Amino acid sequence: MYSATDPRSTLDAGTPAGDPNAPIAELATFGFLTMPPQETTGRGGRTWYVRGQNMAIAYSRLPDGDTLRRTAAGQREEYMIIVPDDAVTVEITSSAGGRTESRTVSGRGVVIVPPGDSTVTARGEAELFRVFDTRTEDVTALCANAASYAEPHPRVAPLKPWPDPPAGHRLRVYLNADHPRVPGRFGRLFRSSSLMVNFGDPSDGPRDPNRMSPHHHDDFEQCSLTVAGDYVHHVRTPWTSRLDQWRDDEHARVSSPSATIIPPPTVHTSQAMGAGRHLLIDVFSPPRADFSAKPGWVLNADEYPAP
Repeated sequence: MYSATDPRSTLDAGTPAGDPNAPIAELATFGFLTMPPQETTGRGGRTWYVRGQNMAIAYSRLPDGDTLRRTAAGQREEYMIIVPDDAVTVEITSSAGGRTESRTVSGRGVVIVPPGDSTVTARGEAELFRVFDTRTEDVTALCANAASYAEPHPRVAPLKPWPDPPAGHRLRVYLNADHPRVPGRFGRLFRSSSLMVNFGDPSDGPRDPNRMSPHHHDDFEQCSLTVAGDYVHHVRTPWTSRLDQWRDDEHARVSSPSATIIPPPTVHTSQAMGAGRHLLIDVFSPPRADFSAKPGWVLNADEYPAP
């Protein structure tokens, strides 16, 4: 369902690992600023949490000097930070394996934070996303839609982490500016052992309605983070043999900032609407094998080997 010029048209289909006979979950959209935050700080910082089957998303708005903390007791796995805007600067400090590191990160990019104690401090007003896998149980308990995953979604393959980085855990910073787009490569992909982020570039104006890209995923969710602009997520649920499981097509309009969890194996595509700047960032857990199989697509593949 991709055009011949779309790099994804060359992806290899894998073998589905979810239950192909189970009911199909519903599309879920979350406009963060329309919801009460799950956490606030004394300085006025606010954080919202939502989750998928294998990942949890924390969206934070912080005043200058405000700090987000993770402790070794709760953070036994790596997590990711997404800095969504070039105007954002944060200072990140991590203590892992007896070593303390601190990095100041300015501009759009992705940071992988090692297990253990860590802090993220805003230098100026800041918005950011943190992405956890669902082994981080204190985070999943905070999620606004935690009840939706009281039982695992059987269409989604369970999380099986990929190998740890051979060079060990440390702060890893990947700035978009250091990784320009390349013709023939899809997006800007970074992965850890349990997460993958596709961080593209902003676009201006609406999407050409004659250049849509409807597609589906057999056994994994896609979490689309709306960072700038308005979008419509067009979603079609395949028919099964049970009439009571059929659904009308959905055309869910979302604004920024928001998160959308797209369940497998729904057919979906996203359409930027209206004038101005638009940006989506997609998150997957575990890392996508089809993207990872394409040479050169995953920009930190040398640091995080595939199984």
